[in-house]
Amino acid sequence: MEEYYTTEQISKILGIKNPITVRRWIMRGWITAIKIGKEYRITKTDLEKFLEDRKTDKRSTK
Repeated sequence: MEEYYTTEQISKILGIKNPITVRRWIMRGWITAIKIGKEYRITKTDLEKFLEDRKTDKRSTK
């Protein structure tokens, strides 16, 4: 079963002070997430893909 993270957990993992930054990345299409109610959830696989894309700067500019 896939592991899911909240935007707050992702911000702590990445050392970001404000989870709103993670939400902005989701809205820009830089990180894939699903919305459950009012909250976003990011899979471990999608987090790893985002981190890999950051290394090679493959982020979309939507």
